[in-house]
Amino acid sequence: MSDINKKIKVLIVDDSAVIRQVMADIMANDKDIEMDAAADPIFAMRHMEKQWPDVIVLDVEMPRMDGITFLRKIMSERPTPVVMCSTLTASGTKTTLEALSAGAIDIITKPKAGAKAALIEENKLILDTIKSAAKARNLKKTPVVMKDRAPQSSNTKLTADAIISKGSRPVSQLTDKIIAIGTSTGGTQALEIVLTELPANCPGIVVVQHMPEKFTKAFAERLNSVCSVSVCEAENGQRIMRGQVIIAPGGKHMTIVRHGAQYSVEVVDGPLVNRHRPSVDVLFRSVAKFAGKNALGIIMTGMGDDGARGLKEIRESGAHTLGQDEATCIVYGMPNEAFKLGAVERQVPLEKIASEISKF
Repeated sequence: MSDINKKIKVLIVDDSAVIRQVMADIMANDKDIEMDAAADPIFAMRHMEKQWPDVIVLDVEMPRMDGITFLRKIMSERPTPVVMCSTLTASGTKTTLEALSAGAIDIITKPKAGAKAALIEENKLILDTIKSAAKARNLKKTPVVMKDRAPQSSNTKLTADAIISKGSRPVSQLTDKIIAIGTSTGGTQALEIVLTELPANCPGIVVVQHMPEKFTKAFAERLNSVCSVSVCEAENGQRIMRGQVIIAPGGKHMTIVRHGAQYSVEVVDGPLVNRHRPSVDVLFRSVAKFAGKNALGIIMTGMGDDGARGLKEIRESGAHTLGQDEATCIVYGMPNEAFKLGAVERQVPLEKIASEISKF
């Protein structure tokens, strides 16, 4: 924001009085946020006629007008960062992905039961999500990102060392190539743009997109329906093959391993790394360790610095690396941190990443 003293104006739109009160309590102690609330989109529109919010936190199922209809109206008239507040149910997952496709920027998950306690426990994540959304730009009516909502036991920020050790020997050259992509806020939009441009016979691709458990499978299925490449959520031991994109499951870390001349993925439990699970750094370190110069590492739009150190390890292993440029990022956080660290060989606009993969 140009005015450093300006507060982030947040509008909560939720038919649950309990949720509205919990959100008000969470934001009341943050000096950077100014909050208002509405019981449904009709009341919200009346409020927005007087003052337009910087960020909208929007429920999915509401009376008089559902959240998706309201979201599409906002994005068609005045694109604004919208964070969905959704339950982790099968139907809720599909509906929320539809909302993300309509232009929502992020998601706050709430369980069907015990939502009040769960939201209070995740107050820091909620505030971080709202502040991240306020920095978003280049908003489009396309899918964007969701973050891992695994509970955090402490403020300790672990590195990839917590999951996988560094490689110690050079990796031999193989015929098979691997593309490793890491992304966060704005990433589902960026991934769809990249993956839909790829030919069916492109090298195998492994992806970490910060996303909650239960959402990655539906996200992969959606991409699979619109891409020439095959897209799926990772299964432990799954081989990485040409024409296939494997997405790390929410709530789990994903690494690659090498068996002879073949690569496969491992899905593992473990603590949050860079406060994320899955973590881009964990995937990238495994790529540096087991693929080396046989890989291409790519870091795209997202908040924070997850992936920066891992991408540097990929580059140091002899592989090529790319970073999405600032002009095309929804949030130029992760690519910027990687660039400053010397991990990015070249910065390229989003629309050219698919052609770079094809060249590789």
